[in-house]
Amino acid sequence: MTARTTAAHGVRGKADAARAKRAVLIALDWGTTSLRAYLFDAAGEVLDTRISTAGIMNLPVPAEEGGFDAAFDEACGVWLAQGSALPVLAAGMVGSAQGWVSAPYVETPASEDALVASIVKVRAACGVELAVVPGVLEPGALPNVMRGEETQIFGALGAQAGAHAVPVSRPEVQAQAAAQMLIGLPGTHAKWVVVEGASIARFYTFMTGEVYAALTAHTILGRTMKRPVVPDTAAFLRGVTVAREHGSAGVLATAFSTRTLGLTDQLAADEQPDYLSGLLIGHELAGLEAVLARRDVELAACAPRLIGADALCERYRLALAQFGCSGAQIVHRATERGLWRIAVRAGLVVGAGQTA
Repeated sequence: MTARTTAAHGVRGKADAARAKRAVLIALDWGTTSLRAYLFDAAGEVLDTRISTAGIMNLPVPAEEGGFDAAFDEACGVWLAQGSALPVLAAGMVGSAQGWVSAPYVETPASEDALVASIVKVRAACGVELAVVPGVLEPGALPNVMRGEETQIFGALGAQAGAHAVPVSRPEVQAQAAAQMLIGLPGTHAKWVVVEGASIARFYTFMTGEVYAALTAHTILGRTMKRPVVPDTAAFLRGVTVAREHGSAGVLATAFSTRTLGLTDQLAADEQPDYLSGLLIGHELAGLEAVLARRDVELAACAPRLIGADALCERYRLALAQFGCSGAQIVHRATERGLWRIAVRAGLVVGAGQTA
């Protein structure tokens, strides 16, 4: 190791130590394929972040051989070694049946207090106790579940206090709708959540991202596709429009147009991936529009909050505009805000304005 490298390690070590002295909480967003660890100060600001590929299905060693302990130590060991005993909060698939500990679902309507009351504890081999946030279940003939998104939703509520309500068309339900908010979480399994009175009232899951990956990789549609150098917004919006205007037969019928438009020289090979993306997202939004309408909520009149990767959320914002919904806004740092908010509510830390 050179003198310069030694000096760099020394500076980094001092910086880590300084952060550790200010730290009051470690919080984990632990999903299927990745682990994000956050170190918070007393103001709820993130001091440091560590990102790992050690999701619950990709642990360093098998779970039965201490895989969760190994992943936790790899991500947070430095913080734990340099700081005093810090409380640890974890959300996501770490609380699933395949996770470190099973944190049973809280049924809708699910409030923040209900989540906190159902937190489950697990003790790591190093002696640290982790508080694991449960997921949410909407029971019924077609049950729906989420794990991790509930934390982001409450983070969005904290970030968007006083945000627009979801308008309705019938005056008799105005009072009920006054405290409603629509939150979208695009992704592999996109979710649309209706929040009423600061509780998760109901939600809908669309397997849009996973179906797109399957169609492009494992069906004839992918055979004629060529990945564009940059995303093709025009082709994307064309797909959205087709779903909105010609989608009554359903996605199983319209998806084939990705191929036939190519065969008839109406859609270039490098336009097809974005066209299919727009088509699937368009069908998703058409389905959302239909289920909202059953409760007299007009998608076009909503001002939804979007949580997720900026590029994907921007695509959804453009697609929503095609449905007349022009008020969508992207919420940043929803995960961090949600983890902090739940930690405060659970008494793991003292929030701003509170006294110990």
